Amino acid sequence: MDISKKIAEELKINKWQVDAVIELIDEGNTIPFIARYRKEKHGSLDDEQLRMLDERLRYLRGLEERKETILASIEEQGKLTDELRAQIVAAETLVLLEDLYRPYKQKRRTRATIAKEKGLEPLADAIIADLNVSPAELAADYIDEEKEVATIEDALAGAMDILAERFSDEADYRTEIRKMTREDGQIVVSEKSGKGAKAGEEEPEEANGPGKNKKLADRKSVYETYYDFTSPLKKLQGYQVLAINRGENEKFLSVKIDAPEERILRYLSSEIIEDKYVSDQIEGKQIADVKDDAKMLIMLAIADSYKRLIAPAIERELRSDLTEAAEDGAIRVFGKNLTQLLMQPPIKNQVVLGWDPAFRTGCKLAVVDGTGKVLHTVVVYPTAPQNKIEETKKTVKALIDKYDITLISVGNGTASRESELVIADMLKEVKKPVHYVIVNEAGASVYSASKRATEEFPEFDVGQRSAVSIARRLQDPLAELVKIEPRSIGVGQYQHDMNQGKLSEALGAVVEDCVNHVGVDLNTASASLLEYVSGISKPIAKNIVAYREANGEFHSRAELKKVAKLGPKAFEQCAGFLRITGGKEPLDATGVHPESYAAAKKLLDNLGFEKNDLGSGFTGLSLIVKNKNDLAEKLGLGIETLSDIIKELEKPGRDPRDEMPKPILRGDVLEMEDLKEGMILKGTVRNVIDFGAFVDIGVHQDGLVHISQLTNKGFVKHPLDVVSVGDIVEVKVLSVDIKKKRIGLSMIL
Repeated sequence: MDISKKIAEELKINKWQVDAVIELIDEGNTIPFIARYRKEKHGSLDDEQLRMLDERLRYLRGLEERKETILASIEEQGKLTDELRAQIVAAETLVLLEDLYRPYKQKRRTRATIAKEKGLEPLADAIIADLNVSPAELAADYIDEEKEVATIEDALAGAMDILAERFSDEADYRTEIRKMTREDGQIVVSEKSGKGAKAGEEEPEEANGPGKNKKLADRKSVYETYYDFTSPLKKLQGYQVLAINRGENEKFLSVKIDAPEERILRYLSSEIIEDKYVSDQIEGKQIADVKDDAKMLIMLAIADSYKRLIAPAIERELRSDLTEAAEDGAIRVFGKNLTQLLMQPPIKNQVVLGWDPAFRTGCKLAVVDGTGKVLHTVVVYPTAPQNKIEETKKTVKALIDKYDITLISVGNGTASRESELVIADMLKEVKKPVHYVIVNEAGASVYSASKRATEEFPEFDVGQRSAVSIARRLQDPLAELVKIEPRSIGVGQYQHDMNQGKLSEALGAVVEDCVNHVGVDLNTASASLLEYVSGISKPIAKNIVAYREANGEFHSRAELKKVAKLGPKAFEQCAGFLRITGGKEPLDATGVHPESYAAAKKLLDNLGFEKNDLGSGFTGLSLIVKNKNDLAEKLGLGIETLSDIIKELEKPGRDPRDEMPKPILRGDVLEMEDLKEGMILKGTVRNVIDFGAFVDIGVHQDGLVHISQLTNKGFVKHPLDVVSVGDIVEVKVLSVDIKKKRIGLSMIL
């Protein structure tokens, strides 16, 4: 297979671009480095295209390796024909490849292998070779008490087992049956009675965010939609697949696939004996009933082959395919949401009070200065059972005055609502402008109990660490959220039900792309942040921090070469993404790669600028450069690299997150009871899923904007086409169900 050509066709790009990227990958370059600093070589493919290319490259290379293994195995058996070799070489998927290999793969002991051990394979060959012979007469010669073939029926049963397995191993048959089932099959779901947790038993708390234990009835009610559910396989939505899988795993649902069985059996019959399969002719028949009719006997074998061997395997494969496709879709959605969350703008240079709400154990507070340094921690008890509201107000007011706090970052977990009421009431009594923001605290508890948090704050307990995290994720979401396992951040759907390895790899790539897109301050970044920088591994990240602690701040990017284990290749990959402000080399504060410093200096010289005047940037530089083609040639650069250098020189150290919508600052609070149908509110998109988006409108319970209510400007294929996590949107209240805590919203105003 020409892998480059195949990938180029799939991604709709040029083959030379694929070849260039493959060469760069094989040289050990990372995707962020290739995307940012090798644009000329690959034609400015973006991060997403490069990730897809890398994924397909690994799959197709794995496919080619598997082909070699299979060819060697079949050749060793002496069964490799030219035709089979050509089929294997031409296979474009692992599924087809394994179908071709199936007849030659060493099997566990099956009914067919037992029949072969009894010497019945020649009988099977004879029956299929001549449909006009009497199978019973042929079988009489194979009766052998010692081999446990006592009767003609025993001999024919063994021969039919051999034929049934032979039919099921035929790759062409499986391919066609798989296609028929996928196109015309249905998934049938029903309630599984007498299963699930015992009556009154509590289910474990969900791992993906705040919430209380739910009774069995509550868990069961989640799956009511699927108690009597049927859908064509080709119309099944990804979120439905994942919901059905979860319900099945929790023993609440029974699931099966209804295939077009009659059509499949007719197809097999026409292929195998060139005759029409007629179900009513063999229905209820046993081998003894048709032992003198080879055609009827083989039809029984065909039915057995399909129902016992092929159908269950195809059902497993299709369920697996549906799950994989649903997971891939969910991972893409999670990745898009995570990107938006990580790229939310930092709130810089403000002293923030982090507030981790709780009931019995009290609310943990942490004061964090504009650089993220922890100034003070304390525990207050404004919620039940203590209800020390006035004492809490007094404490918080004193903190606001002492540390000049301008923002309060409140986690949205247990007791958040009660805390918010206290804060909103207190702020009315504060004379200076102070606002609060409700932040998604998903993953804060995971982080606060982690080894990483223990190393960062050994003197703090988990509550204090959580409060610090809640404050910092408002100050710089990216720098704080990289400390948390991406799948624990809680902006996806069914993330705990899917392939965790694939999810972690995909989300890790998302974080890597975000970190490198923004850039990292080499003198302040934590090891957690540094390890996502192109070319920097976890050990090297720790070595950078250790070097910084031992020697003080880095004064130049070149100094990185003194860090243990950070060799020339790692330096090449990471240097452009690391920033040093106020160092020896002004260009170290930009995204210009050291390999382009000479060209950048030459560019400034040509235009009459000094690099030491870089400061806040050379505004309008792009307007001064009239002919980029000539200038690029003169500087020995590509057009793309020149354009990137000019952007960096215009706005050195620019933060792409500044272009994202700012969080809504609140000063008062709404109750669900305050909501009325038709009310127009402003809110923040907290999560986007396949069937809509959840929007925080300031009443603690997020409202759902169903996909049908996102816009009136035509069909919406996916909510992500309209909204993203972090978007500030105007919504209209459609419905309020206080008992079920559900709010229906619309963006069609």
